[in-house]
Amino acid sequence: MILEELLSSAPVWRGDTLLLGHQPRTLPSGYPALDGLLSGGGWPGAALTELLLDHHGIGELGLLRPLLVELGQAGKPVVWISPPYIPYAPALRQARISLESMRWVAPDQPGDAAWVAEQCLRSGSCGAVLLWPRALNTKMLRRLQLAAEQGACPGFLFRPRAVATQSSPAALRLLLSPQARGLGVELLKCRGRRPGAGTCLAV
Repeated sequence: MILEELLSSAPVWRGDTLLLGHQPRTLPSGYPALDGLLSGGGWPGAALTELLLDHHGIGELGLLRPLLVELGQAGKPVVWISPPYIPYAPALRQARISLESMRWVAPDQPGDAAWVAEQCLRSGSCGAVLLWPRALNTKMLRRLQLAAEQGACPGFLFRPRAVATQSSPAALRLLLSPQARGLGVELLKCRGRRPGAGTCLAV
């Protein structure tokens, strides 16, 4: 049947199953419980991930620490764009994150941050791009997602929980919340997975 032929073709996503041989590149998160929730067993390697939270400092950077350590050991630069606080070098060093691989960019104009992120993602020379945007419209989100795909670079956007109800082209959206045992992580959107699953991580 025509429908079955279409569903069996490589470009089509079917339910929560990833087609064998067409699984997108992923990067281990360093947390087995989280990898078990994510398609391909890790962070999307060439796409956007949105981390949604009520306020900063709940452990969101700890969530990325294993990846940042690994990228630093591999000598791949990680660009931090407009973080809410100046990255604290002693804490990064204590977390075994290579300072030499970190790049901190603080554009004068808030609107320039997304443009800088787009260029870094598309360049193909970055291990990862971390962006704390003040505001992003759907058009810019699409541009960032396309840039991540073209540059084969993971992009992480730290955004307020309030945008959870808005649509997004990001491949992965996680809702983060502080819990007594660590950081709560809930899937809002994940290619090849149903939303709602969650875990708590000691970050």
